[in-house]
Amino acid sequence: MPEKELSYLHSRTEKDGGVIVDAFDQQDSKPPLTGLAKFVDSFKRADDNEMGIDPNLTEAEKIAVRTANAPLSRSLKNRHLQMIAIGGSIGAGLFIGSGKTLRIGGPAGVLIAYILIGSMIYSTVQALGELAITFPVSGAFVTYNTRFIDESFGFAMAWNYAMQWLVVMPLELVAATIVIDYWNTKYNPATFVAIFWVLILVINFFGVRGYGEAEFIFSMIKVIAVVGFIFLGIILVCGGGPRGGYIGGKYWHNPGAFANGFKGVCSVFVTAAFAFAGTELCGLAAAETSNPRKSLPKATKQVFWRITLFYVISLTLIGLLVPYTDERLVAESSWDASASPFVIAIKNGGISGLPSVMNAVILISVLSVGNSSVFGSSRTLAALAASGQAPKIFGYIDKNGRPIVGITLQLALGLLCFVVASDKYGEVFDWLLALSGLSSIYTWTAICLSHIRFRRALSAQGRNTDEISYTAQAGVYGSYYGASLNLLVLIAQFWIAIWPLGGKPDAEVFFMNYVSLPIVFTFYLCHKIWTKNWKLFIRAKDIDIDTGRRELDLDLFKQELAEERAYIASLPFYKRWYKFWC
Repeated sequence: MPEKELSYLHSRTEKDGGVIVDAFDQQDSKPPLTGLAKFVDSFKRADDNEMGIDPNLTEAEKIAVRTANAPLSRSLKNRHLQMIAIGGSIGAGLFIGSGKTLRIGGPAGVLIAYILIGSMIYSTVQALGELAITFPVSGAFVTYNTRFIDESFGFAMAWNYAMQWLVVMPLELVAATIVIDYWNTKYNPATFVAIFWVLILVINFFGVRGYGEAEFIFSMIKVIAVVGFIFLGIILVCGGGPRGGYIGGKYWHNPGAFANGFKGVCSVFVTAAFAFAGTELCGLAAAETSNPRKSLPKATKQVFWRITLFYVISLTLIGLLVPYTDERLVAESSWDASASPFVIAIKNGGISGLPSVMNAVILISVLSVGNSSVFGSSRTLAALAASGQAPKIFGYIDKNGRPIVGITLQLALGLLCFVVASDKYGEVFDWLLALSGLSSIYTWTAICLSHIRFRRALSAQGRNTDEISYTAQAGVYGSYYGASLNLLVLIAQFWIAIWPLGGKPDAEVFFMNYVSLPIVFTFYLCHKIWTKNWKLFIRAKDIDIDTGRRELDLDLFKQELAEERAYIASLPFYKRWYKFWC
């Protein structure tokens, strides 16, 4: 054990026989702080003494040690992770963005695109679950890229992800004020963004537990709303509403199943991918979960039900209830709640009151994403600082496990939301959105590639999945599928960016859709030049596949896993089926 780790245990004997213990024991004997003193003390840096890192380690190995020992709080419970996984990506992309996809793709185009993107997300989250359960380290997939692929690639992907969330908070706060316009337009929108900004600040000062509790409530509301809409939608399609009569599949025949043919479906791909943004947050939360080995497998499995129930079924009903030619689907803003097909479907059914309820759910969804942005950006910046890829100050984690500097930066950038008081706020936020437009696609591709490289490293080092408590249900082939489909989405987006649907090639439109790619490449190239590291990837035999595991005795761990798997194999079929999917 390093000398620094033993120094606090020293004691000395006085002449009269008394023993004076050192500072460590003295600290334990002090009375606990209460009230304001406890609150102020919580902002002091957590005890993160030098980790005794061997200077001979490679940069990737040093990063693995630092992120594995980050003093983040581990207070997220199973119920928090379950709701983050189930409701984490249910937001404006589903409730409002689905209106745009219906208009440009038609009901059949929407289903095809969402099923394909959903299958990719399922494979990606399964891969992430395997990695995050095995290595529940600070930054999760943000650091896996550096560890399993290449330091420069990891640097570019991590900053890409941090930028995505840094610009999301002001965007979502402005979106919330636009949603409120559904009820009232006479108040200054700056008043509402101030209220929402303070709300998110208060939530995040309670640390990861505050984030977990808020997301638990937000997600519960969203889930109840979607399930309720599914039952209501079935009744309306069958003619049980106050007006409209039996609808059935008439809108699939007139105006039709497809709005703009193949190109329309390709356009829907990108919007569908945006709707699933945030799915990966349950993996990022693994380092702050009390028992990721127990809670994270259930959370990753919930993605299947979210895709099936919340997206596929609800969007099938939307395609039956709202024709893609409905003029109300054309919104002046990307967050115009009046253009939500969910709201339009309820209005068409002649049900009063419920449109306002659905609009309130949309408002909660938007605020939920804004709250998640603080969690996502601050944890990413903390992981970057720990790996030496961002200023060290972002690695400041207080005694409550909060990366307080990262949270402060996110809240400070969130003040951009006050641009809503300007007439030019639309242009400003269009370009901010362009910076993060394809970030999720890059992130999901990187997760799949990290999983592929991890499995390759296991094989190259003569080891196998017997030492992993959870293996991706789609296997390594699911990661190949996920990476390939993400590449196809990027190609489709490139095509649409050059030749936009119903328009001519335009430089501004192209960069609005694709400006993030050259930015990510610039990060990658600059890191290569700065570090003079010109290798393309880390060799499989050199990849560290041990640092960061919470189970240090692998032989004992393998024995426990074998016993668990033998027990599951002995269960009746229906119980094994349930455990596989749930």
